[in-house]
Amino acid sequence: MSWFIFAGITLLTFFIMEGITWLTHRYVMHGFLWVLHEDHHRPGPGFFEKNDAFFLIFAIPSWLCIMLGLQHQYYWVAAIGFGIALYGFAYFVVHEVIIHQRFKWFTKSDNTYIRTIRWAHKMHHKHLGKEDGESFGMLFVAKKYFNKVREDKRIQSGK
Repeated sequence: MSWFIFAGITLLTFFIMEGITWLTHRYVMHGFLWVLHEDHHRPGPGFFEKNDAFFLIFAIPSWLCIMLGLQHQYYWVAAIGFGIALYGFAYFVVHEVIIHQRFKWFTKSDNTYIRTIRWAHKMHHKHLGKEDGESFGMLFVAKKYFNKVREDKRIQSGK
């Protein structure tokens, strides 16, 4: 398998993961596994949440795809595993570092995209129960959130 195809499968998997994450967040985390996700909407004391278990739920298939794909020379399977892992890394940076600031690395940003994903996530967290949620994605957000942030920035600049 060429590196071009390997990279293509990895990137395609990365983008497909946004849809899988949306579906999982909407119907699994806000469904039958709400017991693990609830403390993310109603934080308690301490650094860790039961919600952090989803790290393993997504990491295990990635690890298996990479390990088994490389062992048996099914490189397309390994590429899928690397795409899942790449999305997991993006999730960590965007969700844990930028949005929730569990790690104080990038605390100040006036970037429109950063402000938009933070606003969309804030709108998601305004719902404390598992029903009536909105904005279940992470990297791709609805246009209405971009419009709101752009309008806020326009008002702040006085234009």
